[in-house]
Amino acid sequence: MTKKIKVSQLGEFDAAEYLNSEEDVAAYLTTVLEENDPALLAAAIGDIARARGMSQVAKDSGIAREALYKALRPGSEPRFETITRVCAALGVRLVAKPIHLPH
Repeated sequence: MTKKIKVSQLGEFDAAEYLNSEEDVAAYLTTVLEENDPALLAAAIGDIARARGMSQVAKDSGIAREALYKALRPGSEPRFETITRVCAALGVRLVAKPIHLPH
């Protein structure tokens, strides 16, 4: 018989632990962007920044580490300038594509 596990016994999921390659980062960001949720995008960029090392990302983006944590926490609404500076520091760029492709 299989032992049942309660949800409360499960560890908290941290996407940062799985963002080990440029391909992982790109796929994660693409999936998040498709949700069209600015707060989710900020949190995802925060996951990537934590995976890369928040102190280094803060240095590379020119944003104080504490301000970076605040701007990229779940539910935050960072300015577009913050997002673009952090993306540049992470070595990624946001790309637009048409919603409806012509037939």
